[in-house]
Amino acid sequence: MTAAAEMPRYKCHKEVWALKIAGIEFDHDKARAENRETDGSATITPAEDRYAPFKVDANYVHKHKPEVGGYYVVYADGYKSFSPAKAFEDGYSAV
Repeated sequence: MTAAAEMPRYKCHKEVWALKIAGIEFDHDKARAENRETDGSATITPAEDRYAPFKVDANYVHKHKPEVGGYYVVYADGYKSFSPAKAFEDGYSAV
C-alpha cells in the first residue's frame, strides 16, 4: 500500500536533560567474568568528567539498547531514553 500524500511534518520544541555516553559497562559482561547471573543492568559513563558513572536497569538496557557516542536523555516528565548522536545533535542544542 502506498501513501497518496506526504505525512504531516513536526518540529521539536521541548527541553530535555542529556549526557553524551563515553562508555558502557554491561552487567552481563561483568557477570560472566565473575561467574554469576546477570541482572541485565549497565553502568553508563558520561563524556563530561564532572558527572559520575551511573547505573541503568535491565528494562532500560533492553528497551533502548544504549550505545557509546549516543545520549542518555531524561524528559521533563521523568521518562528516560536513549538517542543516537546524530539524531540528538540534529534536533537539540544546549540552552
